Amino acid sequence: MPFYMFIAEIILALLIGLGVGVGVGTVLKRRADERKLSEAKLRAETIVTEAKDEALRIELEAKDSALASRNETEAEVSRRRREISRLEERAQRRLEQLEIRAENQEQRERKLTQRQSQIDKRFGELEKAESEYQAEIERIASMSQDEAREELIRRVETSARGEMARTIRQVEAEIVETADRKAREVVTLAIERLASEIVAETTVTSVPLPADEMKGRIIGRQGRNIRAIEAVTGVDLVVDDTPEAIIISSHDPVRREVARLTLLKLVQDGRIHPARIEKEVEKAQEEVERSIREAGEEAAYQTGFQGLHPELIKLVGRLKYRTSYGQNQYYHAIEVSHLAGLLAAEMHGDVRAAKMGGLLHDLGKAVSHEVEGPHAIVGAELARRYNVPDKVVNIIASHHNEEEPQSLEAILVASADAISGARPGARRESLESYVKRLTALEDIALGFGGVQQAFAIQAGREVRIIVKPESLDDYGSIELARNIAKKVEDSLQYPGQIKITVIRETRAVEFAK
Repeated sequence: MPFYMFIAEIILALLIGLGVGVGVGTVLKRRADERKLSEAKLRAETIVTEAKDEALRIELEAKDSALASRNETEAEVSRRRREISRLEERAQRRLEQLEIRAENQEQRERKLTQRQSQIDKRFGELEKAESEYQAEIERIASMSQDEAREELIRRVETSARGEMARTIRQVEAEIVETADRKAREVVTLAIERLASEIVAETTVTSVPLPADEMKGRIIGRQGRNIRAIEAVTGVDLVVDDTPEAIIISSHDPVRREVARLTLLKLVQDGRIHPARIEKEVEKAQEEVERSIREAGEEAAYQTGFQGLHPELIKLVGRLKYRTSYGQNQYYHAIEVSHLAGLLAAEMHGDVRAAKMGGLLHDLGKAVSHEVEGPHAIVGAELARRYNVPDKVVNIIASHHNEEEPQSLEAILVASADAISGARPGARRESLESYVKRLTALEDIALGFGGVQQAFAIQAGREVRIIVKPESLDDYGSIELARNIAKKVEDSLQYPGQIKITVIRETRAVEFAK
């Protein structure tokens, strides 16, 4: 077979195979498309079915919801109807009650109108009877209505004045008894809880000597030693006939203490000359300064104020060498601090402020020889300079009434100061001052009208006044006692308090013959 025929047969076979393949592919494709279409139709039918089911479900839910809302609405409407019905019933009952009340009120008004008519009628009859009675009384008493009124007023006034005087005396007695008892309880409790030493000093100090011949050595050749001591220390040395003693005189207790220590050292050492004197004076000054500082620290420790400014500590320590009426001001300050603290505790006040004010209240006396002015004001300025609280500054400034007290603690510190100073044995008073104070008390009492006699008794702590009974009544006696007490407060300065007693008595004397 020729080659081209072989090729032709191959090509024909390929063409036949290709045609068969295309036909088979077409048939397969058609079948695949039909299957896909069938699946799509099935899926579409499924989706439609599901959509119908969902729509049916939603429709059922909507119906159920609408039915539930309708049921709720009907229930709410039913509840509202019942509530309205109940309110209507209550309103109806209230209306019925109001109608009953209105009827009762009308009945009361009718009765009141009738009663008012009866009262008016009765009032007219009483006025007529009163007029007739008044005319009859005036005829019987031979007095007019105005005269009778004046007589009645006079008698009532006299009776009222007597009753008022008795009431005032009773109230004042009760107040005084209660206040005195309470004050005694507080003060006694405070004093019982405190015990302090009372140190009395004067403006002179005595230095003992081992022998009288030591006086000559202290004086020195032509008096050079004694002049050197006086020049360096600023004191006066009194060498008199007092055996084995020499007197140091100075208004400044610190200087006296320096001179005393110097003389003791010189007497013990035996070498007395100007150079030695200056050296011992320097040592004594250092010792006194150390003693002042230690005393101040001890006072701060005892009262609980270790944090005070160092200068305040020093000023408090200087009070150890300061006296007032024979009372040592250092121990007085500690005592007042404790007393004020105890009083503040009893009165529920500021205990710390009261104790600090009591400790520092006489601070100005530590520099009273150096600064002009009342020691209370000077002490307040010093305290303010060293950042003491304003409340305590006012306590210091007001404890002698140079300023107005602004707190309870200021009054308590002033009271504690008076208690410490007025206590028996705390201070010494000269006879001349004592007599002057008693005379002044009697003169003040005798200066009032109606006073017959006046006597200052109990060391000037009470004034008894005898008045003329025809000049004053009971009420006038009470007023007189109050006025005299006020005049004493304004005119005199005194520790503690003074009792004013006015005595009014009427005596009837007759002799049997």
